[in-house]
Amino acid sequence: MRKFLTMLAVSLALALPAVAQDTAQPAPDAAAEPWLASLITDSPQAGFDLAITMARKAVTTTQTDKDTLHKLRPNYAHDPQSLIGVSGVAATWFATIAAANGYWRE
Repeated sequence: MRKFLTMLAVSLALALPAVAQDTAQPAPDAAAEPWLASLITDSPQAGFDLAITMARKAVTTTQTDKDTLHKLRPNYAHDPQSLIGVSGVAATWFATIAAANGYWRE
């Protein structure tokens, strides 16, 4: 389990620059078109990709100012505890998606 979490943290560390590069979106409003139609995915890999997307969306929804998002990145980019925290968030999203997909058992 520890090896998995370490690998997940490394994967997310590599993904974090993309979070900082995402264009900040305005906060969602009631009239906005939903971007997440379903948690059902074709494979565990697609489920993991969705978990990362959900984590990124949470960041850009929470911090809508692109300049602030870029300024804050150095605070967490080199902080192992922050990166481990990110992996925990992604793991939680992934567990939710896996459960929704019956753990891809057929």
